[in-house]
Amino acid sequence: MIEREWRPPFPLDLAGVLAPLRRGRGDPTWRSVDDGSGASGIWRVATTSDGPATLRLHRRADGTVVAAAWGPGAAWTLDGLPALLGADDDPERFVAHHRIVGDAAQRMPGLRLGSTRRVWDVLVPAILEQKVTGVEARRSWRELCRRFGDPAPGPAPEGLHVPPSPARIRAIPDWEWHRAGVDSKRRRAILAAAVVAPRLERAVELGGEAGRQLLRRVPGIGVWTAAEAAQRAWGDPDAVSFGDLHVPSLVGWALVGRPLDDAGLLAVLAPYVPQRQRAVRYIELSGFRRPRFGPRFAPRDYRAI
Repeated sequence: MIEREWRPPFPLDLAGVLAPLRRGRGDPTWRSVDDGSGASGIWRVATTSDGPATLRLHRRADGTVVAAAWGPGAAWTLDGLPALLGADDDPERFVAHHRIVGDAAQRMPGLRLGSTRRVWDVLVPAILEQKVTGVEARRSWRELCRRFGDPAPGPAPEGLHVPPSPARIRAIPDWEWHRAGVDSKRRRAILAAAVVAPRLERAVELGGEAGRQLLRRVPGIGVWTAAEAAQRAWGDPDAVSFGDLHVPSLVGWALVGRPLDDAGLLAVLAPYVPQRQRAVRYIELSGFRRPRFGPRFAPRDYRAI
């Protein structure tokens, strides 16, 4: 185990900054423990260029973040602690053009866009979320991590696993993908990404649109998937998830009082360039709820096909 303490020079909503990295309540790479024990805090398991790592975070009363890490990637993980918690973000330059956005920004000064500095761990679950419900995608993520990812290094809570590496992903036989509920289209995209995974990590260095374009060179990775990965891997403040089933409607109702398509979303968010994703994030967390007029998209269990 190695440890690091870091006191952010800005207001920090620790749980809010890290929340986008959690893939549902049963995420095998994440655990939040608050029982007063030595294991209390937020636990996160990830891959790194040096190998897997387990990270535990908790915050003292004076605002200092105390981090402990285990595994071959522990040093790399702790080196990136400030970036993970939004130190490389610059929300001060953000200008709100709508009241709901401005109010949310004022209420949440500690909300920043964090950066994992690692594409692979956020790209795979993003691909799994293509054109399916969150329930389906999270179930598949759990299956893949638990069955093809190693147990988390160190004294992590029981059930935590490392995301499967590109090599492990490429070795999964077809019937196991089916068992995990992953259809052939998403499977092909994940396998294509696994083949070039080391090169995709350069997207973090490129950042912005250049980084997203690099990800989109992989067959099966489009604008939506690249944006979802960019939001987490390098905290891209302008990476809007165009093509999302819910974002255009939510933003449309919040800002102009009606649902939008992607073209309308592009137009409404134009004043926020190059901070469009930050505006969307504020709307998502503002408490606003759009009207509901019909049934939700029904899950489809690909394991039964």
